Amino acid sequence: MPLVIITGLPSSGKTSRANELKTFFDSQNKNVHIVSESDAFEGTEKNSVYKNPAKEKEVRGILKSRAQRLLDGDSVVILDAGNYIKGYRYELYCMSKECKTTQITVHCQTASGEAWSWNQERTNNAEKYTQEVHDALVMRYEAPDSRNRWDSPLFTVLSADCLPTTEIMECLFERKAPPPNKSTQCQPISSTNFLYEMDKITQNVVSEILSAYKIGAESNIKIKGSSIDFSSPGGVLSAPQLARLRRQFLSYTKMNPPRDEDISAIPVHFVQFLNHRVSE
Repeated sequence: MPLVIITGLPSSGKTSRANELKTFFDSQNKNVHIVSESDAFEGTEKNSVYKNPAKEKEVRGILKSRAQRLLDGDSVVILDAGNYIKGYRYELYCMSKECKTTQITVHCQTASGEAWSWNQERTNNAEKYTQEVHDALVMRYEAPDSRNRWDSPLFTVLSADCLPTTEIMECLFERKAPPPNKSTQCQPISSTNFLYEMDKITQNVVSEILSAYKIGAESNIKIKGSSIDFSSPGGVLSAPQLARLRRQFLSYTKMNPPRDEDISAIPVHFVQFLNHRVSE
């Protein structure tokens, strides 16, 4: 499941390095998939894609989606694209963390003049960048930095260098994958019954508060099943405000489920949550 992110200036040899890596992994009896930027263009002329920010964003989404599907299997995934936006590389890093797999970055470092010369030597005009597009991509390129956790481990390869295949192999298969954090995890409630009861009980608490408002109560409202009263120092809350706070409580509890799933404690926890939020 390891992910290899290829990055570099246009016409810097990224596809050649991706194919070189695939040949190496094939020799090591590893399943390899190359997710190629050129395939994601799907018949659209690439210069027109790079001139259209919306289309280019769509292509990046296609690449990320294809890579994510392949990361679920037992294969090495090589993402052969410019990957020139550091924010996009961070998204890929979060994706690999979510999939609990290792990741490396291979930077094809080439001078812009040399890359342009290689571009001009291409025999297939459909694969050539125009001067305008090439210069724009060079200007926008955000080079990877080993100090950034999403770019590390970073392998910078010059055009005359041999790929450090042994070191790459070790980083992908002998290094422990970074643990997913809460922002990249989905932690569903283990008990469907608990989720149902929590939804029903919190709705009843909101109904009790609204009923108390109707008879003039604004603070120290008694809630069935809770040893804590509800108080709203800032005044009466509207039904939409209470509904929004209830959704926040449900979302938080789904991401941080209690170990014992004690249904009787739900009213207390919800009232505590409400009192804390309205007092902020």
